[in-house]
Amino acid sequence: MTVLVITGTGTEVGKTVTTAAVAAAALAGGRSVAVLKPAQTGLVPGERGDADEAARLAGAVTAVELARYPEPLAPATAARRSGLAPVRPGEVAEAAAKLAVDHDLVLVEGAGGLLVRLTDEGDTLADAARLLDAPVLLVASAGLGTLNTTELTARELRSRRLDLLGVVVGSWPDAPDLASRCNLVDLPAVAQAPLLGALPAGAGGLRPTDFRTAAAGWLAPPLGGTWDAKAFTAGQ
Repeated sequence: MTVLVITGTGTEVGKTVTTAAVAAAALAGGRSVAVLKPAQTGLVPGERGDADEAARLAGAVTAVELARYPEPLAPATAARRSGLAPVRPGEVAEAAAKLAVDHDLVLVEGAGGLLVRLTDEGDTLADAARLLDAPVLLVASAGLGTLNTTELTARELRSRRLDLLGVVVGSWPDAPDLASRCNLVDLPAVAQAPLLGALPAGAGGLRPTDFRTAAAGWLAPPLGGTWDAKAFTAGQ
């Protein structure tokens, strides 16, 4: 696996922190890593973007951003309102392929959910994943409501014949409620894909050295970590 596309069931589910954790685990395993953010919204030039944040937490990562739009909107809308050109799937695929020449792993982090539009013509991150023939990692929230959005995203991936590598809970609460605990069993069932990790709430606020040390313990072996879904679920 050279390119991995990381998407979420929605916004603010922990995609950037999960991207950073996957990057940190890969770096610890001796792999070179690039993080590609096709469209960064809600920031002006000079502010730290998601790719930069992933690099800050993970370490020696090549951080690349293709486009930035100042308003915190879907990329297509933000591009249209700013008068700037949208990012198209072919550009994303080309940039990822170029990064893959010099890196062992390229992580492509989307904006929002899988079908958030990159262009007014309806292009999405899923189209870029298809061009790359890359597996997709789905970041989901822990609590009530996550089963519906996870299953809908997983069904869309299957309908497009895209490989869903697995699901990661992007922010596992310190005191999980009943729904969150039950979701550990139900998430892989509705996604028809394995549960590949759970990042603790607030992980992005750790010191980078502590984040890097802990990252592998939050992720399952397919993501370069040591986390065990069965043991974690049994302990909740």
